[in-house]
Amino acid sequence: MFRLQGSKVLAVDMTGDAVKAKNGSMVAYDGQMAFKKMSGGGEGIRGMVTRRLTGEQMTMMEVKGHGTCWFADRASEINLVNLQGDKLYVESSNLLATDAGLRTGTSFTGLRGASQGNGLFTTTVEGHGQAAIMSDGPAVVLRVSAQYPLTVDPGAYVAHQGNLRQSFQSGVTFRTFMGEGGGEAFQIRFEGDGLVYVQPSERNTIAGDV
Repeated sequence: MFRLQGSKVLAVDMTGDAVKAKNGSMVAYDGQMAFKKMSGGGEGIRGMVTRRLTGEQMTMMEVKGHGTCWFADRASEINLVNLQGDKLYVESSNLLATDAGLRTGTSFTGLRGASQGNGLFTTTVEGHGQAAIMSDGPAVVLRVSAQYPLTVDPGAYVAHQGNLRQSFQSGVTFRTFMGEGGGEAFQIRFEGDGLVYVQPSERNTIAGDV
């Protein structure tokens, strides 16, 4: 159902089914479509409470009908992720669209979210189907294994999936090694077995030199 047209436009072909997408990301459609605004952070009352507690800023819409919809957001690169019952953790600002059958929610992440000022939670996508995630520049997918843990700059982190343990190393940044400041005061460390998506550009964070 999901296909890319170029690297920055997502086309979704629908035959009466639905897709959830970032609010305002639709650039064109043909056929007959119905639109309904949704709120992110998870379905139901729990999702509403979580969003209020965390300040999670994620507004989505449901598109349902017959035809094709095209989605894009600020010329970001789009990456398709196939989920086979597993869970994808993604920054809410990097989630473009999901199959309607996939469940979205929130997961506690601790220090990283607090330092970035975007809440203490990361968006989760779970089930069987496809998700489209965005990155500032072509994303790189890095494998984490037991022998090779991975350390990531939080400004470059986009998403991860698999059996990974996430921890934080504070007080040290990549720029510190080069004698430069102005970056995040911590790194994200992943251990276990899975994949981490990183972008070749750092988003602005509130952490600064703290």
